[in-house]
Amino acid sequence: MTAQPIEDTRLAQRGARDAWWRDAVVYQVYLRSFADGNGDGVGDFAGLRSRLPYLAELGVDAVWVTPHYVSGGADGGYDVIDYTAVDPDYGTVADVRALVEDAHALGLRVLLDIVPNHTSDRHPWFRRALADPDSPEAARYHFRPASENPPNNWQSMFGGSAWSRTPDGRWYLHLFTPQQPDLNWADPQVADDFDRTLRFWFDLGVDGFRVDVAYGLFKDPEYRDNPGIYSPTLFGHGPEQAMTTNQPQVHDVWRRWRAVGDSYEGGKMLVGEVSLADLDEVGRYARPDELHHAFQFRLLKSDWDARAFADTIGEALAAFDRVGAPAPWVLGNHDKARQVTRYGSLRRARAAALLMLALPGSAYLYAGEELGLPEADVPDADRRDPIFLRSGGKRAGRDGCRIPMPWEALAPGLGFSPAGSAEPWLPVPAEWARHAADLQATDPGSTLSLYRRAIALRSLHPALGSGLASVTRTGDVIRVDLLARHDDPAPVTCWINMGSAAVEVPAHRLLLASSPDVTDPAGGTLTLAPDTAVWTHG
Repeated sequence: MTAQPIEDTRLAQRGARDAWWRDAVVYQVYLRSFADGNGDGVGDFAGLRSRLPYLAELGVDAVWVTPHYVSGGADGGYDVIDYTAVDPDYGTVADVRALVEDAHALGLRVLLDIVPNHTSDRHPWFRRALADPDSPEAARYHFRPASENPPNNWQSMFGGSAWSRTPDGRWYLHLFTPQQPDLNWADPQVADDFDRTLRFWFDLGVDGFRVDVAYGLFKDPEYRDNPGIYSPTLFGHGPEQAMTTNQPQVHDVWRRWRAVGDSYEGGKMLVGEVSLADLDEVGRYARPDELHHAFQFRLLKSDWDARAFADTIGEALAAFDRVGAPAPWVLGNHDKARQVTRYGSLRRARAAALLMLALPGSAYLYAGEELGLPEADVPDADRRDPIFLRSGGKRAGRDGCRIPMPWEALAPGLGFSPAGSAEPWLPVPAEWARHAADLQATDPGSTLSLYRRAIALRSLHPALGSGLASVTRTGDVIRVDLLARHDDPAPVTCWINMGSAAVEVPAHRLLLASSPDVTDPAGGTLTLAPDTAVWTHG
């Protein structure tokens, strides 16, 4: 499970490409659940540093760390009190510097998470705004005068009204929990302060940021109702939220942030969470002078269905191509149930992973998917997610995909914490021992071994991840023909059978299969079983 440190030349070799991020494999760490270094049951930077060799051996290009800031704890760190400090649960600023140094020595880049749409209600600005309605800080949030009813029909992503009262009767806006008041980006002091935040972490050596709620920030200045009756979710917003998302002014912010990042030697990378249903609108966030990547979540939202997958892939490739940007792909994250559970089987999740890792553009992996982790069944008494709490238990929330990682099959707590430590902050199912990383590392048929081989092949075959793609569908079978842009004339083809019957597909050489029961092609054809994906060459 350990890898020897690799000299800085590995990062230099990757950096020799003009735009490493265009076809990068990025690994998302939910910091609280990745690895506990100090034994308090909570993941931290010390734990993450200890597991960097695992990520280097996996073969990823960068690690993205979820919010680490001093936080009120209302939403897993996404309610920030201090943007230039580290929550004591996770370590110190010195620990972040050490993480960057260790990661760079292993050829890995480091992306942090930044939350510009809202702060914690314990942020100094908001506290001064509550104390003095005429203070400069009050203009940095969305306050409305006291009235009997909320100012409009805007709804929280986590359920209920997006408006709460202050002690003096005013209303304030929070598109998430009441402990996360939305910032007013029409106030120039907000933009200036975030410039300073970006530079603070960039100066520390951080390579970029994932931007939370990048489609938000600005709201309708007249505070008009959103059209119709709606119940917002975390993914796929459309015209029903026209007054609270995707305002045109937001693009000026990303141009400004891009200029800040580009002012550093080699540039810094920005990827935005853009939860919009219209893929052309998502693509606009990745124009050449804005974000480098803009997440589109339609594939993540798709059921196990060949038409849905093929249509989404084709439309996303076209939308990003129109703005000259690479398409980022994601099948799972800290806000969505695990693929094994959503798709109905580990076999399907492995096949989907092979499909995603073949596609042109960048691939974002969520910690644990390389182990084939299912969604965990968390007892109600142990749930922490505000979605579950604010809905009165009607919505399960996201705790099931945030369970601490199983590292060692025979260790207490499956190795998440040092021996003799506190219990993990969320309970780790005992049956997850069979998914432990140490077992899978020595099993050539494991899901971890599949991911390692697939990522290694991406770097060996120019057609994988960075080439040109043609997507076709015949019934339940999707074919993606991948051709390198430059020096490798031999294409790679990814086939995935999402149906219930085996099919014969043309193939000459098998590069990789999602299931070990696939045999080498014979007579120019290959039998593709249901719920299986393959890469073929030549």
